[in-house]
Amino acid sequence: MKGIFGAILLIPMLSFSQEKEVLMYFKTKDSLAGVKNSEGKIIVPAQFELFSFLKDGEPVKGETIFIDGYRDDDEEKNAWGYVYDRKGNFLYRPFAYDNGADYFSEGLRRFVKNGKVGFADRNGKVIIEAKNDFVSPFHYGYAAYCDGCDWEKTEDEHKAIVGGTWGVMNFKGQHVQPVAKSVNTVEVNGKYYPYPFSYTQKEKEVLQFFEKQNQKLSDIYYVNHYKKLSEENKKLYFEIVERPKENFPFYQVNAYDDSKSAAGLAGLKFLVSEDGRKVFALEFDDEKIPFETWLKEQRNQAEAFQKKHPDAPNKLSD
Repeated sequence: MKGIFGAILLIPMLSFSQEKEVLMYFKTKDSLAGVKNSEGKIIVPAQFELFSFLKDGEPVKGETIFIDGYRDDDEEKNAWGYVYDRKGNFLYRPFAYDNGADYFSEGLRRFVKNGKVGFADRNGKVIIEAKNDFVSPFHYGYAAYCDGCDWEKTEDEHKAIVGGTWGVMNFKGQHVQPVAKSVNTVEVNGKYYPYPFSYTQKEKEVLQFFEKQNQKLSDIYYVNHYKKLSEENKKLYFEIVERPKENFPFYQVNAYDDSKSAAGLAGLKFLVSEDGRKVFALEFDDEKIPFETWLKEQRNQAEAFQKKHPDAPNKLSD
């Protein structure tokens, strides 16, 4: 399927706090990078050779400091870069994913410690301790993990996980046993697990907003899908994957297709203010656009696509 929503960055660094100390990256004459504040005080000493084209004086974004680089004493395997809090205290090393640091999926990002993999939130707080040899990103409330497994290099220079004992964990890091398939189960690696989400009445009201928009959103998402889909197959499922916390006063709502196995459909991720009054669409995972403005633009794009491709199998509703 050819997307019409544009590319989504794999490493969302959301930052909507009103008052944060201004921090900036800086480089020394020998091109080592560090971080200082607006008064010139060193927050993180310059000791990193960078992977990225970070410019001297570029501001630090997000609730933590991410250093996209390495040091001469790097020993942690499968790690990429460093994360510090905004006071300069080291927090963790992100898991290396696709030639970069792991991205946030459903509010959590993988990190590596002593060869094991765990999860941290966007404030840098460890949510699930690093205790497994490998863990997948969270998808629809679950993450697959293995112990005793190993990395094997493939012909295309990527690595594959082989061997070991596999299981599935929930957001609390607890092992979850598979159950019999039913309308309330989720498929993970060929097995079925209980529906993982639960909501307060207020949270149900947040989700009701998107349920009322289901037809409109599924129309614009599937208008360029290559295969004819029934209305039931086009139905979207909305879940709250992140709740308001310090430095993040929003509910994040992701849309999922009927398989419920993807990490949230590209272009269909939203923020709702803690009081429920403001709704935004996420573009590039760090730009928030008022929902009605975004919806109108996406509808216009979908209509333009349909006009250009009148034989496309999935039509927009009137």
